[in-house]
Amino acid sequence: MTASDQLISSEFAALVSTASVEISSDGHQLSALQDNFDRGTSVTITFLPGDNYRRNIETAAALRRAGYNPVPHIAAREMTSRDALGDFLQRARGEADVTRILVIAGDVAAAKGPFRSSLDVCHSGLIQANGIESVNVAGHPEGHPYLAQQNAFKALGTWRDWGRQAGIQVEVITQFCFESAPILGWISELEAHGGGLPVIVGLAGPATPATLIKFALRCGIGTSIRSVRNQIGRYSRLLTDAGPGDVIRGLQSGCEKSKASIAGFHLFPFGGLRKAAEWRRSYNGRAPRSAVPLGRHPPQWPAR
Repeated sequence: MTASDQLISSEFAALVSTASVEISSDGHQLSALQDNFDRGTSVTITFLPGDNYRRNIETAAALRRAGYNPVPHIAAREMTSRDALGDFLQRARGEADVTRILVIAGDVAAAKGPFRSSLDVCHSGLIQANGIESVNVAGHPEGHPYLAQQNAFKALGTWRDWGRQAGIQVEVITQFCFESAPILGWISELEAHGGGLPVIVGLAGPATPATLIKFALRCGIGTSIRSVRNQIGRYSRLLTDAGPGDVIRGLQSGCEKSKASIAGFHLFPFGGLRKAAEWRRSYNGRAPRSAVPLGRHPPQWPAR
C-alpha cells in the first residue's frame, strides 16, 4: 500500500479488502484464483457471447468445491428458451449451491430466445422458483451505448420493486471507471430516482495503460478514459503497482461530502488475478476484524 493509500479509513478499507472478483466461464483461472484469493471470496463467472451455460455450471461447481462463493452471470439474450434458463438456474442451485446471480442483457444485438433484457429474466418467475436469494444487476455510471440513462434508472427501479415483492436482495454492480466523479454522480442520480438499491462499485484491477484502454473501449467506458490517456506516465506507475487508488480516495472523499453509501467493491482483474489479489490484500491491515465478505450483506459506508 502506498503512503497515500494509508489515508483510507478502516471502514472503507474493509470493503476493498473483501471485494469480489471476476473470472472467465471456462474455469482455466481456477488455479490462479486458489493461489491468490482467500476461500470464501465471492467470484462472478462471465457469460460471453457463444458461451454454453453448462460450462458455466461446471465452473461454478468447481468454485464451490474449492471453497469459493460462485456468482454466475445470466446473459438474457443468450438463453435460447425458458426451459434453458430454468435448467441453468436449477442446476446452478443444485450442483453448485448458487444463491446469488448477476443478470445482464448480454453483448449480442439479437436475442437467441424469448429474453431480450435482464428484466425479462426478472419477470419470468424462474429466479425465485429456483431458490435464488440475491440478484446483482448492472449499473453504468458513464452511460450505456444502447440504453438511455433515464431508461436505465427506470429499469433499476423495476428491479428494486420486484426484489421487495419477491423477497430477494437486489444490488447493483457498476461498470468500472477511471475517475470517481462519474460514479458519485451516478449514485446521486440513482438516489434521486428513488434509490433503495445497494451499490457495489466495479474497479479496474492493476494493469498496464494499454490493457486498461483496450478493455475500456470494449466495455464502452466514457469520458473517464481520458485519465489514462492524458496521464499515461503517472497511471503506468499507479495502476500497475498499486491499483486504482485515486478512484478509491476520490470515492471516500465524495462519500464524506455527500453522505452517499457504497455497499462494496468488485474487481475486474484486467492485469491478472495475482496483481488484483496483491492490491486487494494491501488493504487487509486497515480492515476491522469484523469485516464481512461481499455477498454476505456487508455494512454500507459511511455508517451514519
